[in-house]
Amino acid sequence: MTTTQTFLKQLTDKPATWLVTGVAGFIGSNLLETLLNHEQRVIGLDNFATGYQHNLDQVKELVGEKKWSNFTFIEGDIRQLSTCHQACVGVDYILHQAALGSVPRSLEDPINTNSTNIDGFLNMLVAARDAKVKRFVYAASSSTYGDHPDLPKVEDKIGRPLSPYAVTKYVNELYADVFARCYGLESIGLRYFNVFGPRQDPDGAYAAVIPKWIAAMVRDEPVYINGDGETSRDFCYIKNVVQANLLAATTENKAAINQVYNIAVGDCTTLNQLLDYLRENLVVHFKKLESFKPIYRDFRSGDVRHSLADISKAHNFLGYAPIYRVREGLTEALDWYLTSLK
Repeated sequence: MTTTQTFLKQLTDKPATWLVTGVAGFIGSNLLETLLNHEQRVIGLDNFATGYQHNLDQVKELVGEKKWSNFTFIEGDIRQLSTCHQACVGVDYILHQAALGSVPRSLEDPINTNSTNIDGFLNMLVAARDAKVKRFVYAASSSTYGDHPDLPKVEDKIGRPLSPYAVTKYVNELYADVFARCYGLESIGLRYFNVFGPRQDPDGAYAAVIPKWIAAMVRDEPVYINGDGETSRDFCYIKNVVQANLLAATTENKAAINQVYNIAVGDCTTLNQLLDYLRENLVVHFKKLESFKPIYRDFRSGDVRHSLADISKAHNFLGYAPIYRVREGLTEALDWYLTSLK
């Protein structure tokens, strides 16, 4: 039995009540699926700004009616404090994923990005404090590193933010730290690095690169690469992120609490390499992709050139050990991507 399997068995043996905000979104719905599959009670909160009912429907189908009965859904907005208080009643652990993501969206609409990601975050902290939850785990972001040049990224060295979105995620970390100091609220922030996997939206203006490219290649549409393709990212499969959230919520290591951690795999993949990996997986199904070529265009405003995580802190304090690297994650997720595009 692997370390992860042992941990999940321990989780099953100790049912608790969890609140997942943004539960109808990509990461939130994957957290919901894992929690329900391991006999946990889950309250979900979402306003469907970026989440979808079909994500919840898919989880219901996967876990079955019996496990689904342990789920309670609240349709509401974290910008309403009363809704946050309602959602936190009787909750042991909070996994806060609700946010308006995307650097481009924040550049176009900084007001709504701020109100959701900062005002909404503060409401959740207040509600968590008042409900006396055991632990508040929240989605932080690698965008916090901004223009700091060092690679790999280490948690205590950040630069100036390059977008309104990055500002909001850094403010989240500051607020969580203050609530720990002033009110004793235990929290852990997880700086996600380019998460991908099933139920990630392939459509829309702000779709992440992997599902967007797969959709374009399957539909015989152009794939655009911003810049020369040598921009690099630390792509992290969703199951690694789920593992990190559950470890952060339940760790008994006191030194691990009220910290921020990089959640990635520690691999550097360029956009050109990523496209090659996708083509390798897809060409088996679509022979037309043997001669596929992307279209290169200008660099995108607000983007950092390279991103690579040092994950040693998460490993040492939380026991985080990512199982899936980018190729393994793409291979496992491919069937879902293809099915979702039919």
